[in-house]
Amino acid sequence: MFIKALSTFLPDQLSPSLQGAMLKTAVSRTRNVVRISHTARGSQLRWNSSWHQTAKAGFTVGTEEYNKFRPTYPSEPIAQIREAANAPPPLNVAELGSGSGIFTRNLLTHPAWAESIGRLQAVEPSEGMRQSFDKSIQDPRVVATDGTFDITGIPDGWADVVIVAQAFHWATNFDAAVTEFARILKPNAPLALIWNMEDRSRAAWLKQCRERIEQYENNSPHFRFGLWRKAFDVPSWDKYFTRPVEKVHEYHHPGTMERMVNRSVTKSDVAPLPEEEKKKIQKDIASYIEKGDGMVWIDKEKGIFEYPHQVTLVLAHRKD
Repeated sequence: MFIKALSTFLPDQLSPSLQGAMLKTAVSRTRNVVRISHTARGSQLRWNSSWHQTAKAGFTVGTEEYNKFRPTYPSEPIAQIREAANAPPPLNVAELGSGSGIFTRNLLTHPAWAESIGRLQAVEPSEGMRQSFDKSIQDPRVVATDGTFDITGIPDGWADVVIVAQAFHWATNFDAAVTEFARILKPNAPLALIWNMEDRSRAAWLKQCRERIEQYENNSPHFRFGLWRKAFDVPSWDKYFTRPVEKVHEYHHPGTMERMVNRSVTKSDVAPLPEEEKKKIQKDIASYIEKGDGMVWIDKEKGIFEYPHQVTLVLAHRKD
């Protein structure tokens, strides 16, 4: 898998002998760098200080449920990322913190992206998430490898766009992460940070659900606290990137009792809890939905209701 991932970066037009020589050199150099970050087990990049501990605990269990019950993304913000990445195809896409591949699947099937992607290098530190990713995405253009925000293993200046979906709030070393983003991006290429979040402000029942789940938070840097915006103030940001532009998209999913109850235990603070505790949470979530304060029905007979969401997209470009 390691050699396969490196080989995706080699231009197809090179002779087999030259490709082999380049690959041998790349493997040697990359192993020297990665060896520093290996665990005592020696087989997997460690979760280092660039990823918050809550993400480590919460996203190593229940990854199949995460993949099944977390929502997809609306079309418009994905199209806006393509507009920002205005280079001609085929594009090299780096997706960092790719998780189980929810955003990746949206990207691969989006009309603005489907025929534009040449290579997509996904980087994800959770082995469980990578396993879910590999099960759900079978595309020869795509490879998922172990890595973190500040150690991606991607060559200098390779990426036409760097995308971080639903993950950048878990970064703890912003300066190192931003420096790494700049290293792997081509000049003038965009960095896209995107989140797809439940919008409690538009439904009382959803506010109740969120507050029940948030009882288990332990000073985690969740998106809503906005701590991720501190990245725009570190020295490396103005050195390498234009000032960020933020766009917000409001929409709703068709929600059901099953989806809401099951999604509740995919939250990072909830997933590691004992099964008995998770069942209590699910029971309470079901009661809030049954009560239905502020519920807007799409089809009451079928139990389908509006499930409010808000997408936040932040775009910036690598300076020359």
